[in-house]
Amino acid sequence: MKPRETGWRHLVHSTRYSLKGLKAAFANEAAFRQEAVLCLLLLPLAWWVGETPVEWLLLVGSCVAVLIVELLNSAVETVVDRIGPEHHVLSGRAKDIGSAAVMLSLVMAGLTWGLLLWQRLLG
Repeated sequence: MKPRETGWRHLVHSTRYSLKGLKAAFANEAAFRQEAVLCLLLLPLAWWVGETPVEWLLLVGSCVAVLIVELLNSAVETVVDRIGPEHHVLSGRAKDIGSAAVMLSLVMAGLTWGLLLWQRLLG
């Protein structure tokens, strides 16, 4: 059994694995690429739309939440695909549930951006 890394070595290794995961998601997942680009485009707009630090955090946080949920959905899909290519009702259910989670995060982000933008323009 390999001894577990602790302290700084653990942090360095964990960071490397996380960056590897982000790189893999960007290279292999079109939805993640699209959402990441949209977040990067919206980030400067968040400075204008958000009038308080809390509003800015809600705007940026909603974008980051979408990316987090998309990463988790991609991980589920990858594991399901690794198990086998044949159709199975549980595999389909797992993928559908992951997709639903992404949809809910997108709806929440859209509501957050829409309401704060509306408040900024009309308030």
